[in-house]
Amino acid sequence: MQVRAKGMTYDTGFIRRGEISRERFDPGVVRRELAIIRDDLHCNAVQIIGGDPDRLELAAGYAAELGLEVWFSPYPLELGTGEILSLFADCAERAERLRKDKDGAGVVFVTGVELSIMNQGFMPGDSVDERLGLLLSQPPDRRREQLAEVSARVNDFLRKAVAVVRERFQGRVTYAAIPAERVDWTPFDIISVELIRNAEVAGQYREGVRTLVAQGKPVAITGFGSAAYRGAGDRGARAMEIIEYDEGTGAPVRLNGEYVRDEAAQAADLREVLEIFGTEGVDGAFVFLFALSNLPHRPNGDSRLDLDMASPAIVKTLEGRHGDTYPDMAWEPKAAFTAVAECYRS
Repeated sequence: MQVRAKGMTYDTGFIRRGEISRERFDPGVVRRELAIIRDDLHCNAVQIIGGDPDRLELAAGYAAELGLEVWFSPYPLELGTGEILSLFADCAERAERLRKDKDGAGVVFVTGVELSIMNQGFMPGDSVDERLGLLLSQPPDRRREQLAEVSARVNDFLRKAVAVVRERFQGRVTYAAIPAERVDWTPFDIISVELIRNAEVAGQYREGVRTLVAQGKPVAITGFGSAAYRGAGDRGARAMEIIEYDEGTGAPVRLNGEYVRDEAAQAADLREVLEIFGTEGVDGAFVFLFALSNLPHRPNGDSRLDLDMASPAIVKTLEGRHGDTYPDMAWEPKAAFTAVAECYRS
């Protein structure tokens, strides 16, 4: 058995406090990369994520032209709930135009990703690190109470968000949740979960997937994968916490210590979880993610500057040069690229 929607997540640029993570957005490059995702990775679906509606619409249009199922996924960061609803309303209208223009081509609307920790208004704290720090510092009983409060706020907001989206978009609707949000899936057509395996949950991971599938609606895993350094798979969703950021700009600067590149482990992690999804009846899987241009590969010199080691991307971004495998692209595939291609081709 294999998942129906063999997917990849494609980044158009995350916007945080007015700064966008992907500075260069060349339409020719975007179309070429999406064609590689279809032809060489053997994907039949792509989740287009980012904070700029124009970029989302352009990339989604190219993906639809290539015959890919499109998951139109605005990704709000550090926004208030009113700003999030405005973003969703804009993007839902764009997604509906695409759905109509492409003769009903498969388009799914994703009403945000991990809203409770990535945005304001759901839990205390002015940043992701502060929110998670405050939550994890609570005694277990208080933490459970706070998570219940967060879940109530998330579900209340999602009901409003779905109403806004469905007024404008006639296709299927979902939300990319983290398990702790305890989402009420009643308003949605698809259950979508960010389910990144780590050492703590590895023994229960397959059963967790099975439990999701047993709920009866189609299940998509919209976030999974690992980074390319030794031990990253054990850290799971916290694998990127080894990056140090500039306090003023928020830009990634260096790793916080010495790490050993291990592309084989990243590839093995993807193979293993894709096998679980296929055998447990998951409908869609979206590898996180194709490329992260703000975490370049720097193989020479100080290893702490090789930001790609902390990146979950399946290609490594190059600086000032093009790759060997794809001479027209400024990146080179990692071992994870081959692993995904082989899994999806089989």
